[in-house]
Amino acid sequence: MEGYVPGEQPQGKGFIKLNTNESPYPPPAPVLKAIRAAANGDLRLYPDPMATAVRRKVAQVYDTKPERVLVGNGSDDLLTMIIRAFVGPRDAIAFPTPTYSLYPTLAAIQGARVRAAPYPPDFSLPERLFGGKAKATFVANPNSPTGTAVPPKEMAKLARSLKGALVVDEAYADFADDDCLRLVKRHRNVIVLRTFSKSFSLCGARLGFAVAREDVIAGLAKVKDSYNVNRFAIAAGVGALENVAAMRANVERIRATRARLTAALESFGWFVYPSQSNFVFARVRPNQSAEAIYGALKRRKILVRWFGAPGLEDGLRVTVGSDREINALLSALREILSGRGKGSRRRQA
Repeated sequence: MEGYVPGEQPQGKGFIKLNTNESPYPPPAPVLKAIRAAANGDLRLYPDPMATAVRRKVAQVYDTKPERVLVGNGSDDLLTMIIRAFVGPRDAIAFPTPTYSLYPTLAAIQGARVRAAPYPPDFSLPERLFGGKAKATFVANPNSPTGTAVPPKEMAKLARSLKGALVVDEAYADFADDDCLRLVKRHRNVIVLRTFSKSFSLCGARLGFAVAREDVIAGLAKVKDSYNVNRFAIAAGVGALENVAAMRANVERIRATRARLTAALESFGWFVYPSQSNFVFARVRPNQSAEAIYGALKRRKILVRWFGAPGLEDGLRVTVGSDREINALLSALREILSGRGKGSRRRQA
């Protein structure tokens, strides 16, 4: 099998990091205070195995019940639990593609089969997903790497058509115009995942949660690691959920910068998908090489994501950074595309 390859984490200093969809803004001061307080606690003791304080806060903020919430070491931990619980060797999982490349890796670990359904050009749900018999169907919504989103009503149609679980992976939902959390109340096979990494600025804490019916949550809890969320992450999660207004203010800043970044990239003649996330995916012009532009940016200590996978070779995924970071990116791109400076190689069509 091939392991999942995360975005590059530079070892040196001075990089502008626009390749792993981290927030450019720090968490609010009360969250940092809560983490420091946890450090002064009794670390010789195990943390709460069910992260009860986070479950209660999630239920309060997102209008659900604690029994319908399960907390994980990032949403990736919850994806692992779902695969363990629903999928046995030779069983199938399904997902549209291109999408989050961890899904096939988790399937391979479990010995499961993959049924990938290519997205149509408009990135609506592929017809091949509907009525599928896979034990679990995964839809990243908004999708990565494109940032596109499927309306909840379409996701509800998909849920009704499936015999297995529908996992709506909403890592970027706070940046979108709508979300699918309400589908849990209407469809017993829907599991919605969220993370604190993106909108809450807590990538380093590794914290996420799932919302699903009580019997589904109880089943997933059977296969989770014993103490999967540490004391610092629990404190950070509670603190973040007590400061949702600060998160939403940062989200609005990022959405405004996203609009400016999109317009600027389109002015280069690039095609930019309508993003509902904290990144954009842009396809370069036919006479340009996305790989060469990625390399030229890296030599200038600006990191973006080039995948090189089939169907994505001509695209770059760019995290929406701070206005200062985006200004530096656009300045570098203008220099590269004009042929000025080192590393401005082009490929002719």
